[in-house]
Amino acid sequence: MNYSWSTNLDSSIYKDSLSIRNKVFVEEQQVPQEMEVDEFEDLTTYVVGYLDAIPVVTARLLPTNQRTYKVQRVAVLKDYRDRQIGKKIMLEIERFAIEHNRTSLILGAQDQAIGFYFSLGYLINSDGYLDAGMPHHDMIKALV
Repeated sequence: MNYSWSTNLDSSIYKDSLSIRNKVFVEEQQVPQEMEVDEFEDLTTYVVGYLDAIPVVTARLLPTNQRTYKVQRVAVLKDYRDRQIGKKIMLEIERFAIEHNRTSLILGAQDQAIGFYFSLGYLINSDGYLDAGMPHHDMIKALV
């Protein structure tokens, strides 16, 4: 797996990220397009994982302060699930965050993914809530 990072909304990385997000969130999960692409697009850093030059996984990082990134829009294409690709991108995100002097990561996990994030050391730190009609909980992981 090769990872590419970008903050440039004109980059092929961003376009690949949008393509994956559209397939996973808009087509599979029926999230409205206007909710999927939001006002934070130009404030985040995008990562795309490529397997044999095919974009198969993405996420974005929104800085919330000097020490924390909010991990958002984690998505793996359907045909590539159950191959540890989600775990690998989360480890890549941790590496990037530490390299950029972040001490914690936060995220809003769909309830169906809480077990996955628990396995990576994240802890629930909120009551449940609905986002795009799906149950979520906020989670946090200390990096140091």
